[in-house]
Amino acid sequence: MAVIETSIKQHTIVSDFKEITKMGLSLSVVFSSVAGYLLGADQVSLKILLLLALGGYFMVGASNAFNQIIERDLDVLMDRTKNRPIPAGRMTVNTAFIIAVIFTILGIGILYTINPKTAMFGAISIFLYTSVYTPLKTKTPLAVFVGAIPGAIPFMLGWVAATNNFGIEPGTLFAIQFFWQFPHFWAIGWFLYDDYKKGGFFMLPTGKRDRGTAVQTIMYTIWTVLVSIIPVFGFTGKLYLSPIAAVVVGLLGLAMVYFAFRLFKEMSAIAAKKLMLASVSYITLLQIVYVADKFLRDLWI
Repeated sequence: MAVIETSIKQHTIVSDFKEITKMGLSLSVVFSSVAGYLLGADQVSLKILLLLALGGYFMVGASNAFNQIIERDLDVLMDRTKNRPIPAGRMTVNTAFIIAVIFTILGIGILYTINPKTAMFGAISIFLYTSVYTPLKTKTPLAVFVGAIPGAIPFMLGWVAATNNFGIEPGTLFAIQFFWQFPHFWAIGWFLYDDYKKGGFFMLPTGKRDRGTAVQTIMYTIWTVLVSIIPVFGFTGKLYLSPIAAVVVGLLGLAMVYFAFRLFKEMSAIAAKKLMLASVSYITLLQIVYVADKFLRDLWI
């Protein structure tokens, strides 16, 4: 009986650790960073790749832990967050704070061993997410704009890690993921509107599930697609996209635009959830296409 109780307790501790650091989200950020690194690297270093993955994971984990500490009193009001470790009483604020601080030190420290610029952008991401985006969520819809900045850093962070340089190439990667954040988070804000309302969060640009929000979602979706195919024109330095890859990215983008228009037409939580899923698929497949296109071109050359 003691063995069974111990295994259950260990499972709970592991689950809470995963939730306080949002492991799933952290791993998706690592994926974006790795994609950016592969795009920027002339020669792939497994050592730097591993350091980037670890540093990126700790960086996002720290941001999420700080976020849950700050929002603990609001999390208890919402169905989707009331069972998080802190509001549910399974983890103390002090424990979460220790995890957040350790993750911050490890994340920035590991990224610094790659190069100082990578560490700087990692630190900026943690600061903006924790100290600016999180407090603004209950005050203004502009919080999404602020949150889109740290959200867009991982893709470009990989390029900076590979080159120790910030220029047009990582700037373009940043722009792609920056514009993508808006339809993605507005879709989430739409289908979780009632739950967010309980916590007093302002996520939608007009504050309502109305035509104005739907139109802005369409606009930012289109801008996301346009920015995503810009590298095919050769304006973005070493970041280049072949015509075939640009067509693939464009078709993926049209699918996301389709779901944005579906939201405008149906004005429903179901349509918003479909757009959210389409946006996740889009950014993931885009990064895969970008990386595959680069390495296939290198093989041909």
